Amino acid sequence: MPPKIEPHHKFSIWYVLLGIWFVFILNNMISNYTGPTRLAYSEFLDHLRSERVREIAISDQMIAGTYLDKEGKETKFTTVRVTPDLAKELEGHQVKFRGEVESAFLRNLLSWVIPIFLFVGIWYFMMKRMGPGAGVMQFGASRAKVYAEEAVPTRFEDVAGVDEAKGELEEVVNFLRTPERYSRLGGRLPKGVLLLGPPGTGKTLLARAVAGEAGVPFFSISGSEFVELFVGVGAARVRELFAQAKEKAPCIIFIDELDALGKARGMSVVGGHDEREQTLQQLLVEMDGFDPRVGVIIMAATNRPEILDPALLRAGRFDRQVLVDKPDLNGRLAILKVHAKRITLAEDVKLETLAQRTPGLSGADLENILNEGALLAARRDREEVTMADLEEAVDRIVGGLEKKNRVINEREKRIVAHHETGHALVAAFTPGTDKVHKISIIPRGIAALGYTEQRPTEDRYLMGRSELVARVDVLLGGRVAERLVFGEVSTGAANDLMRATDMVRAMHTQYGMGTTLGPVTYSRRTQPVFLPQDAAMLPPAQEFSEATAAALDQELKAFLDERQAHVEELLSRHRDKLDKVAARLLENEVIDGKEFAALVGLPAEEAAGGE
Repeated sequence: MPPKIEPHHKFSIWYVLLGIWFVFILNNMISNYTGPTRLAYSEFLDHLRSERVREIAISDQMIAGTYLDKEGKETKFTTVRVTPDLAKELEGHQVKFRGEVESAFLRNLLSWVIPIFLFVGIWYFMMKRMGPGAGVMQFGASRAKVYAEEAVPTRFEDVAGVDEAKGELEEVVNFLRTPERYSRLGGRLPKGVLLLGPPGTGKTLLARAVAGEAGVPFFSISGSEFVELFVGVGAARVRELFAQAKEKAPCIIFIDELDALGKARGMSVVGGHDEREQTLQQLLVEMDGFDPRVGVIIMAATNRPEILDPALLRAGRFDRQVLVDKPDLNGRLAILKVHAKRITLAEDVKLETLAQRTPGLSGADLENILNEGALLAARRDREEVTMADLEEAVDRIVGGLEKKNRVINEREKRIVAHHETGHALVAAFTPGTDKVHKISIIPRGIAALGYTEQRPTEDRYLMGRSELVARVDVLLGGRVAERLVFGEVSTGAANDLMRATDMVRAMHTQYGMGTTLGPVTYSRRTQPVFLPQDAAMLPPAQEFSEATAAALDQELKAFLDERQAHVEELLSRHRDKLDKVAARLLENEVIDGKEFAALVGLPAEEAAGGE
């Protein structure tokens, strides 16, 4: 059962303004409060000389007393003292008078003490509404979210597609359930378990599943929540977190995005003594200091293991590393089945086909596809989510949002149609390429005016030189088709040309598939292991001589020229098919794999793999 969420009243600046307005009104009321009748001093003298004043009290500045009005009724009055020789005149009129020290206690109480209490109350209200850790004296408090045993409903059956990772973590669950089983043999469980993998693969979900299976408290915090502007705050929060965990042992501490905290020391541009490094050092000390028999398991997740400090990864700290990689075909199918339980699917939905069409997508992407399909079906007032909805959801996730309102002139539309047809024809008649699944000239995303989708028949982890060359040919197919039909190339092939150049350069500098460098690799820059590699963000690396660089440039150019000539010869032989498929694209805007295979004269199951 999830924890009960207490209502949280957000602080508003209107509370402060209301308090200030109340103080002004109160001060105005105090200032205008008169009580007895205020007389001018001349009126007071008139009453005195007319024998109507009965009794007065005199202070340094004020005179208060009673007098008889015209009707003979006693009336209290006050006036400002002016004449210094008032006592003689009072004696002459036989008026009782006395001296009095003026007390401003009540006025000060109303004018100053009440506003002070009001502002103190507003300040206390603000600090309380800002929550723990926000006050001046609360900077060092841990910000970890603590979930009780019954507040973590996630179980291992809720996590699919990562069977190997679940197998590794089952040992952690067994230790938390029966620690004596391991301690009687003298063994100890690793202090830290580091979950590695690309974004969206379920690292956080796995950690919650471990806590749910073991039935122990779960401390969850992000690495960035330790680091603050003030030096020493992060280290204090680390100490507070481990102190709380020891009190609730056995339990699990989960640090998400560990790379925000555990970056290798010396990489900071500020210096070697900044707040982040002090926090990291405190974490290292705490991991060394506690007894593993207490039952506190530290789990962390990151997608940047290459930048972590080596001291974090040594034995005795995060000495067990579990890879949570992107799922394969069977894993994607299992993930789709888990998330499809909450979706009302039509009978025509085939999750196996959907899994085949989504290679390289993470579990979060697959869940998003099912959710997008449900939203599309609801938008169309359908009772069930159909396969067409899910197919369109895949297009939205992979290619981007469809730009239905973007108007393209006829010439540009013809260029896009021939460009995409060029990609598809080269893929259809080149051995070692993936099967063409769909061709579209509907603009999608930011800059895509069309796309050709190829579906792999199986998951691939290794690629040979012939397969890489075939991919280069497919990338060059659109550019060559434009020049073959229109006599010139357009800017639409810029991304294809960049990807082809990067692939050829990698073949020669990283994979040793060229002739100039031979079986040598020169690219040794630190690349992100799980994140997309953006070449524009990496510094240029010159790891060979100028003569070798010149020879390499010549070989790359000769290789691309050779492949471009080959693709041009291939498309020239199939020029009639190029025009035929392009014409159908201009008419229908979208062609699926079966229709494309029929147009080019190939069986649907042989639309790729050779002539």
